[in-house]
Amino acid sequence: MIRIFLFCCSILPLRANHFLGSLIGKFIYHFNSDAKRVSIQNIALCFPELSQQERDALVKQSLIETGKGLTESGIVWNESFNDNAKYIRRFIGKEHLDSTEKTILLTPHIGCWEITGRVIACDRALTFLYKPLNKSGQDAYLFERRNQGNLTMASADRSGVLKLQRAMAKGHLIGILPDQDPGKEGGLMAPFFNQSVNTMTLLAKLTKKNNAKVIILWAKRLDKGRGFDLIAEPIDILSGAKNIFEQVSKMNSAIEALVRQCPEQYLWSYRRFKSSHSYDE
Repeated sequence: MIRIFLFCCSILPLRANHFLGSLIGKFIYHFNSDAKRVSIQNIALCFPELSQQERDALVKQSLIETGKGLTESGIVWNESFNDNAKYIRRFIGKEHLDSTEKTILLTPHIGCWEITGRVIACDRALTFLYKPLNKSGQDAYLFERRNQGNLTMASADRSGVLKLQRAMAKGHLIGILPDQDPGKEGGLMAPFFNQSVNTMTLLAKLTKKNNAKVIILWAKRLDKGRGFDLIAEPIDILSGAKNIFEQVSKMNSAIEALVRQCPEQYLWSYRRFKSSHSYDE
């Protein structure tokens, strides 16, 4: 069913595609969905300075952007990498990816994260870490759509980490989505939006072990279906950090600064704070 829906989305022009996504987001907002409930709680935790009216407006807009993210996935996954690249209006900071240094791409769940790796893989080999879905059928479909051409997917386990290491040794780029709960053994508690949250340590460990540079990479969704701005910005998580906790905290601080630039495009419907917060059902 999801394949048929995404294929139908893929044949729409991006403006019509995003219009459909907006309708889906508004539908989710106007009903007592899990996505809405989680978004309300996350935004209240992260933006206590906002009024109730401002938080409600941010919840609504974030769910509209989430709806666009769903429908645009049909285009991203069903078109070629080169066709994906045609939607990029500006590539800001491209020069940061032109060096031969070992490089880790840090890609949070903001904007159109699905398009980032595919556009980069038009020019460079890239291995991206991903967390398999619990539903095997959906996971197989997503793996098939993502693992193409110069883009190789590595599962978030020991074998996947070894695949990342081998890729870096070959001079390939590697990518990590760092803002998912890594489980008990894969992270430590570190501040994020003044909350203590279980945060992955892998990116910091790989950075230090390989003396790699870290680039925050994200695709900002433009209004009226105009496409995306791809933005690459280097960050330093090692300098001045005395230990792994401080390195991870610097990483979270960089992600938070990015989210504050464009909060409506962040995935607030994910239970990011489940390690320290009990979500109301």
